[in-house]
Amino acid sequence: MTDVDLSQCRFAGAVHLDQLRMNGGTAFARPPPLGWHRHGLVPLRWSRRRLLAEEHHWRAARTGRLAPGRQLAIHQWQPGPHHPNLARTPGPEPLAALYRQLRKALEDGKNEPGAADFYYGECEMRRHDRTGTPWAERVLLTAYWALSGYGLRASQALAWLAAAMTVTITVMVLWGLPAQDPKPQTTASSPATSALFYHHRRWPVSCHLD
Repeated sequence: MTDVDLSQCRFAGAVHLDQLRMNGGTAFARPPPLGWHRHGLVPLRWSRRRLLAEEHHWRAARTGRLAPGRQLAIHQWQPGPHHPNLARTPGPEPLAALYRQLRKALEDGKNEPGAADFYYGECEMRRHDRTGTPWAERVLLTAYWALSGYGLRASQALAWLAAAMTVTITVMVLWGLPAQDPKPQTTASSPATSALFYHHRRWPVSCHLD
């Protein structure tokens, strides 16, 4: 495929996607233009990347099930044909498989930078998959996402490094380092004294006077 617009293409149900060859300006869907949003009290920003139309549909359906006051958080995710029925909308597990196959197709075509977006999408779907991904793996993926954007967002890693350095310097300024190191103390006993004591306890000597 060359110069094909796949922003509205649905890949669910397709086979052998890892054998596709995409050249030129093949276009995929993008996250909503309103990048910043809130997750509880934490401000987050949608990462700029290429994604599948099915991810739009799943995120829109998941947000559509929220209370009416919270549906504003949908942020222009495009609803699918079965919106807001999550049971008929492809979820994280099949989407992770689609991202994995498309990532392999780009890697086989020597387009590793382009495959990075699909690796990000695969990790995102695995992080949200509550049925196929164990909870411990989801915790690790969440930490991986928060610290470095799955190893693809250097700005996040640098921000955490700067925060760690700031905290370390603040602690050192407030509490400082100990003025004097504790002096080591050693205690020892003479081997000869220990041997005589042991001999005396085990074989006591008695004296009888006639």
